[in-house]
Amino acid sequence: MLLTGCAPTLDWRELRPEGSGLAVLMPCKPDSQARPVSLASTQVRMQLHACSAGGVTWGVAFADIGDPARVGAALEELRASAARNLGGAETAALPLQIPGATPNPASRRVQVSGRMPDGRAVVEQTAVFAKGTRVFQAVALGTKLEPEAVATFFGGLRLLP
Repeated sequence: MLLTGCAPTLDWRELRPEGSGLAVLMPCKPDSQARPVSLASTQVRMQLHACSAGGVTWGVAFADIGDPARVGAALEELRASAARNLGGAETAALPLQIPGATPNPASRRVQVSGRMPDGRAVVEQTAVFAKGTRVFQAVALGTKLEPEAVATFFGGLRLLP
């Protein structure tokens, strides 16, 4: 039998975005950007780290809301934007355990079914969570999500002490 070598589709590496207090396993080298956004009725600087591998876009975004009273509203907005951006709907609630996260009733992980602007059907899993006044959104988006890869990505999220 002839065996040939090939590069792995997912090349997992730990990322610790500066200023986030977050460690995440990413399956590819992410590009980074930051921009001002309105979140929970306040302007914040949202940082995004994202890449595509295995037919899936993987990303983490975070911002400091600055006011503990606005954290829940910010998490709700981040979660709702996942369905709105795809013109879709939440189809499942999924377990979420992020070591080091501040408990918040708005912290959730959901699956969304929707469509890309080109009409292609996609599925997205989104987790929203917080530590103090920093809010986070982690996303896996593709036409098909492989359970093992998604489990590695969401299971690799942790907030540092």
